[in-house]
Amino acid sequence: MIRGVPATSVQRTLLDIAPLLSVEELVVVADQMVCAHHYSFGPVKIAMVELGDLNNYVARHAGMRAMRKVRAAMELVRVGSDSPPETRLRLLISMSPLPIFECNFELKDDNGKGRIAPDLACRRYRTCAEYDGAHHFSPDQQSKDHDRDFITKSLGWHQVLINKDDMAKGKLVVVTKIARMLVLGGWPDPQNLACRSLRGELHTRKDFA
Repeated sequence: MIRGVPATSVQRTLLDIAPLLSVEELVVVADQMVCAHHYSFGPVKIAMVELGDLNNYVARHAGMRAMRKVRAAMELVRVGSDSPPETRLRLLISMSPLPIFECNFELKDDNGKGRIAPDLACRRYRTCAEYDGAHHFSPDQQSKDHDRDFITKSLGWHQVLINKDDMAKGKLVVVTKIARMLVLGGWPDPQNLACRSLRGELHTRKDFA
């Protein structure tokens, strides 16, 4: 019951809508359900349902419709994506020939103090990706992002910012941008992804490759 109105549980709702959604859409929804943060700084974010509990619920309801899709989606669900675009960015990276990026990884200073937590981080090559949505255009958020970017660089990390336009342009632009930052962090780039041209894809000089 929610304010006196009968309602299904979070877990049951996911299974009820599963026949209507694609695997990617199910991952987006489930990511929001299990999203939680327990950083050494800032407020704690509690999940609507723990990932383990959601997996157990799915396992106990194997006879419901579209369960093959649900199981495929649950293999891709991770804790820590704050928004649907972040989930889609994470999925794009995971399905590309890039190193592993993870959610909820704290960047720490030389004293071991957590300073910042990017959307996605590749700790091996000290590279992080941030999805900048529309709310990042407000003056207050731009000020916060300015500090975020400075702290990230001061900790020796290479940061790439991805936005709606990048995602709309597709995998070539997003993966190439991330690959170029990874190379700066020492990634060998065996498929030469960072060398691909972005000519005409960026809002900058046309002679930029």
